[in-house]
Amino acid sequence: MAKRQNDNQHLSDVLKDFVSKNNLQKGLDKVSVQDVWAQVMGPAITGYTNSIKLERNTLYIGLNSAVLRQELSYGTEKIIKNLNEALGKELISKLVLR
Repeated sequence: MAKRQNDNQHLSDVLKDFVSKNNLQKGLDKVSVQDVWAQVMGPAITGYTNSIKLERNTLYIGLNSAVLRQELSYGTEKIIKNLNEALGKELISKLVLR
């Protein structure tokens, strides 16, 4: 049986250590991006969104409306900036609307 450590640690530090040791950050980022998309873009655009996928630094968004896809394509740089700000780090460098 493993010995118990007597030093106290913050739960956030323990969780960060666990995530880094088990290489879970990429998966957590993928989930975070989906939540942030809904938060930043709002319910009107989220209603037309059918898929959200993060691969490396590219965010792929599937949309049901060609008109909305065209309108959003004019502001991709601003969308990327807003999503990265909400995530708290530069995670997305390219946005692909399909």
